[in-house]
Amino acid sequence: MTAYIFEFIGTGMLLLLGNGIVANAVLKGTKGSDSGWVGISLAWGIAVFTGVFISADISGAHLNPAVTLGLASAGKFGWSLVPGYMLAQALGAMTGTTLVWLTYKKQYDATQDQEALRATFCTSPAIRNPFWNFVTEVIGTFALVFGVFYIAGGTVSDQPISLGSLDALPVALLVMGIGFSLGGPTGYAINPARDLGPRIMHALLPLKGKGGSDWSYAWVPILGPLTGGFLAALAFLWIGG
Repeated sequence: MTAYIFEFIGTGMLLLLGNGIVANAVLKGTKGSDSGWVGISLAWGIAVFTGVFISADISGAHLNPAVTLGLASAGKFGWSLVPGYMLAQALGAMTGTTLVWLTYKKQYDATQDQEALRATFCTSPAIRNPFWNFVTEVIGTFALVFGVFYIAGGTVSDQPISLGSLDALPVALLVMGIGFSLGGPTGYAINPARDLGPRIMHALLPLKGKGGSDWSYAWVPILGPLTGGFLAALAFLWIGG
């Protein structure tokens, strides 16, 4: 249970700081409206660093179902733990983004732009084309999970790969790099829990004039990252780990 709790805490912190920068950048009446894409990418890197540093030594700091699936597919994590990890990640994401809403409650009340409101919860594409949006998420998540294999050790053995707290910085830099280089087409979900949990909260929370939660797109930031994580595991095993 301790590992599940720290996956919950780490993912919650990831979303609190990550979606917090988006809220600061796009909501009406904040002092961070000039943050832009650079600020968003930097802050998401810091969010990853914080979440990983807190949880790495206890849960391995997956914080992402695509990472969990990738590690399990490579034989580095027990399949019996996968459902619990993914549930903890989703609940953590829901909690973290709810804290963002509480923090920016008056700014949410003042914002009438439905796309801006939804952007503080979940991702949406710059140019909507589900197939190519899916491809983008696959590639971005492949880069993330493939990198994690080597940051976390890069060997195949009987012991599961587990990120230590000292690996928080390289993982954060990797996510920051993905944001700068590959994030433009879809907003780089690269994490099913990061998108699905907050999208659920967008649907549930009493946001004024929020509009729809764009469920027709929701499969892309779920299946794209899971596919990318699985392909990264296959590539890692094929190369020889």
